[in-house]
Amino acid sequence: MTQPTPIRRVPGHLRTALDLAARGVPVLPLSKGKVPFANCPACLYTSCGGRPNMKTPGPCTCPRPCHAWAAATTDPDTLTGPAWARVWKQAAAVAWHPGGIGLTVVDLDHAEAVAWARRTLPVTRTVATTRGEHWIYEGAMASANAVRDGVDIKSTMVYARWLGPGTGTLAPLPHTVQALVVKKPSPVRPVTAPVPCGGGECPHRTPAYLERGIAMAEQQIAAATSGVHATVYRAFLAVLSKHGRCGCLTETHMGRLFAAAQTRGESPRHCTDAWSNALTALGM
Repeated sequence: MTQPTPIRRVPGHLRTALDLAARGVPVLPLSKGKVPFANCPACLYTSCGGRPNMKTPGPCTCPRPCHAWAAATTDPDTLTGPAWARVWKQAAAVAWHPGGIGLTVVDLDHAEAVAWARRTLPVTRTVATTRGEHWIYEGAMASANAVRDGVDIKSTMVYARWLGPGTGTLAPLPHTVQALVVKKPSPVRPVTAPVPCGGGECPHRTPAYLERGIAMAEQQIAAATSGVHATVYRAFLAVLSKHGRCGCLTETHMGRLFAAAQTRGESPRHCTDAWSNALTALGM
């Protein structure tokens, strides 16, 4: 690989950033406390990605260097441009986006976490940190904090502080690390919201008509990959608008819908609120 041209008369952290960028590593400056600069007020408190306000990986489409991991870039013109001219003079460190180059960092925050990794994980490239070590694997995955005591996973949509290239050879991302971020389904809790009492005309020609409506709502919720809150509300609204006034809808049906929602990560309270809001919207 061609070595980058030596950089002169630039702050030390910018020199490091340009050197990394020339090697294809997306980088960004960090302020004191290892936090990113607030480069983009328009989306400072959202998760940038391919679509606005959606937690999906992808380059930020903001017309300026964005915040946090979305600011990471390999473009030297962006790194040295006017938007960051003063930032680099104030920068306290350089960060990089592991997922942006298909890597995962297992951040081990103390000696006990390091000992666990040595017992459990395959040997790979390691970087010493202030209190522990970074273990770097080849392969990207979803990021998560506190997957166990003192262990964070940093890959897609997060940044890690650059502490040097480390030592050792990169190993493939093991299933042991990927399994750390798999969420176990929350137990389904009892239904607490009221079921409509009925009193209207029953439109059900056969029992299968109601069963089909409940099954369709369960499938709709199960298929949601984003916007789960809105999907659950729409499913509840559809069921109640069709089956909520005749008295055929029971707590058993409602429990099935709540169970489907909780499997997708909704809390019992969110389920109750969505059900109550749907009842209110329908004047029930």
